[in-house]
Amino acid sequence: MILSISGIVLFGTIAFLFFRRDGLKVSHAVVSALFGFYVAGSSIAPSITAGGESLASLIGGLKF
Repeated sequence: MILSISGIVLFGTIAFLFFRRDGLKVSHAVVSALFGFYVAGSSIAPSITAGGESLASLIGGLKF
């Protein structure tokens, strides 16, 4: 659940910055959000979730 909330905050922040600085139109943001909801309800959603968790564990394992 924490990863999902972090992802939502991260992508929400990126979308907000694009909207404010790069001229992202509200219609583009709405289409992107709807696309995300449709992908989340599809059969590929578990694969995307597993890929996200895998990427998060890879980044979490990096040591500087």
